[in-house]
Amino acid sequence: MTISISRNYFWEIFFEDEPSKQRYDPLDEFDMIWQYPSQFGKGFCRNIQLREGLGLLISNYQLRDRLIIKVPERGGDFVAYDLWVSGSGEGRDVHTGKYLAGGAGQYLFSSGGTIPSQIGISSTAQPHLAISVWMTQELFCSFAGNAQKEVSSSLQHLLRQPTQELYQRLGTITLVMQGLVQQILCCPYQGLTKRMYLESKALELMTLLVEEELEAKEGRHNPTALKPNDIDRIHHARNILLENLDNPPSLIELAKQVGLNDRSLKQGFRRVFGTTAFAYLHDYRLEKARQLLNTGEIKVIEVADSIGFASRSYFTNAFKKKFGLSPKEYQMQQKKSV
Repeated sequence: MTISISRNYFWEIFFEDEPSKQRYDPLDEFDMIWQYPSQFGKGFCRNIQLREGLGLLISNYQLRDRLIIKVPERGGDFVAYDLWVSGSGEGRDVHTGKYLAGGAGQYLFSSGGTIPSQIGISSTAQPHLAISVWMTQELFCSFAGNAQKEVSSSLQHLLRQPTQELYQRLGTITLVMQGLVQQILCCPYQGLTKRMYLESKALELMTLLVEEELEAKEGRHNPTALKPNDIDRIHHARNILLENLDNPPSLIELAKQVGLNDRSLKQGFRRVFGTTAFAYLHDYRLEKARQLLNTGEIKVIEVADSIGFASRSYFTNAFKKKFGLSPKEYQMQQKKSV
């Protein structure tokens, strides 16, 4: 079954239904959660105003029916991004037919001018889990600009006038971005420290996306500049690392296995994956550890051994630095939430 409604009607049901609205954090009046309307599905949307001009939205829901929302033309003064952990989103410009779709493992980076009339389509195929962050263009200029809030020519396209067309770019979430998303979703704090923590992670994600924007505009670190055969070898190197978490080869050994010299592998790996080979491995190990801890069926020391951390204390410190909780604290939190 497909339900088709206007955005205004959807918002009237969703955001103006006071019984479904409550404070998520008792220490923060700007951290609110809305239960998803039962006629459409189940789940919630959590809206956090981090500071004036900067907001974070966490969406976690499962639809009962395919949902089509008709969105009217509107103006925008923002720089924003959406990252999909699971689920998908589709949109089509009513007037031009221009189509854009994103899904699990992707992000949409955008900046406002005039946002055209659109039809948004959400699927029932799988649960929708995503985070969205927006900031005003004025706040963006305070970070990205000089003392006079003047932004470099490489980023001028993000500062859209009301009469200009909306800017959008679809990209792939890197492993580093995945880690930051999980830190946001598993924030261990409340009140002031929570707001400081979430703001730092939201801005760190914005930093990574803006850096990709600069690379695209300035032609820096463009993976397409590598030969297709070299890209295949670099992906093969990544696979070798992930297949040998407990005893990975050295960079020189890895380069020999894939038929590159160590310098080419080092530089190429950064250009393809946005980080060094062993930083990638480190982040992957921690993400794998988080997944194992989620099962609740394995002890912390066994997790550390299975992913190649010889020192339990080093593993504990690395995990806490990435996710904000020690492995034991994280596992206990997951058990409570089940």
